[in-house]
Amino acid sequence: MKLYLDTADTRLWQAPAGCPPIQGVTTNPSLVQQAGLPVTLASYRHLVSRAGELRLPELMLQLPRADVAEAHDWIAELLPAAGQAQVRLTLKLPCHPDWTQVIREVRAWGLPVLLTGLANPLQLLWAKAQGAQLVAPYLGRLADDGRDVWTLVEACVSLQQEGLHLLAASIRSADVFCRLIALGASAATVRPEFVDSLTHDPLTTAAMAEFDANIERSLL
Repeated sequence: MKLYLDTADTRLWQAPAGCPPIQGVTTNPSLVQQAGLPVTLASYRHLVSRAGELRLPELMLQLPRADVAEAHDWIAELLPAAGQAQVRLTLKLPCHPDWTQVIREVRAWGLPVLLTGLANPLQLLWAKAQGAQLVAPYLGRLADDGRDVWTLVEACVSLQQEGLHLLAASIRSADVFCRLIALGASAATVRPEFVDSLTHDPLTTAAMAEFDANIERSLL
């Protein structure tokens, strides 16, 4: 499973010790704003440049508006910047028909499309018909709404062999993370604080302390 960090705070764009290699970073307008940045082309260029400095393989950026002309202008600047930074650029768009023309524009540039906010099976099939490469359901939000998260996840995984890959988002527990791995999810995006919580598990720490104590007793 590929692992992405879900934040626009570039100070957090490095995996802590005990974490597997990070494939890249995902952001959205809310995360950009939370990082203290305006949702502007200049901010996105800064994120691309920083990803290159940190040698991240991939950066996923979400376009702010369903405006084809604006999408064209932003891609015309971001794509060369990503090439110079040696960062693979993926564009995120909401999984909604209002974004159909922008999806076509992004695909015309040859860029991978990630449709985010996927919430039901019809949207999944629509995303496939649009030629998207990735879909991102928000698992935590779906669970909060009382949806059956795992039937949708299983449907997403079943379409991976046809080229539409699952990027699971809004993961809040180790159990959910583990089940995604078991089901064969292609990728997941996780918040940095969630990563930190798993790199130092209290059960592992307790076992280490017990080993150390027993070693000391054995030397008495």
